Parts: sequence; structure tokens; C-alpha cells
Amino acid sequence: MTHARFCEFLSNRIAPFVIVLGTNEIASAVAARLTLEGCRVVLSHDPYPPVIRRGMSFHDALFSDHAEVDGIRGRRGETVVEIVGALTVTGVVAVTSLQLTDLIALRTPDVLIDARMQKCRMTTNLRNIASLSIGLGPQFAAGVNCDVAIETHPDHVGELVVESGETRPDDHVPRYLGGVGRGRFVYSARGGVWRTPLDIGSRIFKDYVIGLLDGHRVLSPMDGFLRGVARDGVVVPENVKLVEVDPRGRASSWTGSDERGRAIADAAYRVIAKSRLRCWARRPVSETYH
Repeated sequence: MTHARFCEFLSNRIAPFVIVLGTNEIASAVAARLTLEGCRVVLSHDPYPPVIRRGMSFHDALFSDHAEVDGIRGRRGETVVEIVGALTVTGVVAVTSLQLTDLIALRTPDVLIDARMQKCRMTTNLRNIASLSIGLGPQFAAGVNCDVAIETHPDHVGELVVESGETRPDDHVPRYLGGVGRGRFVYSARGGVWRTPLDIGSRIFKDYVIGLLDGHRVLSPMDGFLRGVARDGVVVPENVKLVEVDPRGRASSWTGSDERGRAIADAAYRVIAKSRLRCWARRPVSETYH
């Protein structure tokens, strides 16, 4: 990276700078879409809840592994130079363990998006940190702790944007995939260190030992493919999703964004394009949002 490109980024003369909180599949779908639209995006990792759909996210870039979503690559950055270096490359998002307070010291973001999906935790007030703040999922209220809130519940993908009021609370009901809802997930029965030799996409069978949590065996709930599994060696809290099995056989998928993620990403882009920052958009957006 040249000195000129570094100075250009810091001077706010290039594409809009977007900070996305979270490295899960929703955060990654949003980051990929905005990058395709010409934004410079950095994802800030939060350890809660652990990311399990790693093939659908940029999460593994944190460990310098290959991570790609919808043709966009993730690159780890733990210093200012590394982050800016990633952001000045076309088709790349920066992925970091640095937190929001560290990143805003780099440059004030034009857009701040909270995609951590911390459905039952109190959320940070995002307002006045960036020109536009967007909250994804439960616990967000437009005009209170964000400028715009976006629904993420699978049953309301056509009602994504909330300009006033609150998003729906978490109903704790997983969506169906291949005719199976909650039964395709394994939740952590206790907190502890998670150890597994398996990776995303592995073929598994009912009662197969997927790994050990705090020394206790964790078994597969059904036959299928691993659509989600927490990374080996992470510390997980009690009662969070640890494993997801895709029971659809040959129709199973575990890489790239899915329909839900793309719908949420589209909504986020529409919010940005329809805001006063719409001049950033690479192409005009005519549809309205609700």
C-alpha cells in the first residue's frame, strides 16, 4: 500500500467507510453486498455468540484462513496499516478483533451497522457515532438506539426496515430447513472450551461424536452435513448454538450468503442509498422501503 492511498483513505475522499459489528453470516452478507456497491467495509468481531455458520461468513479470516462470501474476500487486519491496506483493495473486506472504539480512532465511519445478533442482550446506543447508524434484529428501536432498525426474523423478510418504533423481540423459534427446526441444532449444555476435529461441510450421522465441550461429548442430533460448527478451541458460554446440521442431503449448502442474509443486506443497502448519503450509491435505487 502506498503512502498516497493511505492518506487518501484517512482524508475521507474515497468510498464511504462502513463499520459492521459482528462477523457472523448476517454481518458478512451485509458486508459483501456493500462492498459490491463500492463501500469500504471493516467487520469487528464480537465473541458472543460464537459464530457457527463459518462457511457463510468472513469469520475465519480472523485466523488468516481463506474466507469468501459471494465473491468478496475477507482479509485479517489487526493494525491500522493492515486494515487500511485491506480496504484499499477492490473486492476485499477487512476483518478484525479490534473494537469500535479502536476503529473510530482510525476514521469516523460514514455508516455503522450492528449485526452482532445479540438477541437477548442490551444493545449499545449507536446514534451520533456515524452519519447513519443501522441496527439489525431484536433490541433495536429507530430514533432511540439507532437511526434505522431492520427486522431479521425469517417470517418478516418483506418487512425489513423500521423507521420508527422497535423491531420484534426474539421468539426463540428457529426457522425450518429441510422440514426441521430446533432439532437440527445442538446448544451448549454448559460453558467451556470447545474441541472438534470436524469442519464445515463434514458428512455426519445421528449420534456421531462431533466434539467435546468442557470434556463432555457432543453428539449429532441427526444425519446430514455440518452447516454450522463453532471453531475448534473457542470458549463458548452456556445455552448458545454450537452445531447446526443441514438435513437436506444433496440440496445441503454451507457456503455463501443465503436468501435471508441477502434480503437483510439488500435492506441495509436500500437504507443507505435512500438516506442523505445516497450520492455514494454506485447506481440509483428506485424502490421504496417500509
